[in-house]
Amino acid sequence: MNKLEEVLGSLGKQPKTTTSNNKKRKWREIEQLKDKFQLEKDLKAYDDSLEYMLDEF
Repeated sequence: MNKLEEVLGSLGKQPKTTTSNNKKRKWREIEQLKDKFQLEKDLKAYDDSLEYMLDEF
């Protein structure tokens, strides 16, 4: 039974590292999406101002 308990005990420890890695990866993905949307928003503002300037000419 000791071997079985050791195996079960080691299985209980592994998901914790995987879970923390998944959380970090998810946060990185969220941060990348936020950066992407902010960049698109900034570029849209510049695009609008460039169109306005071209219309004046």
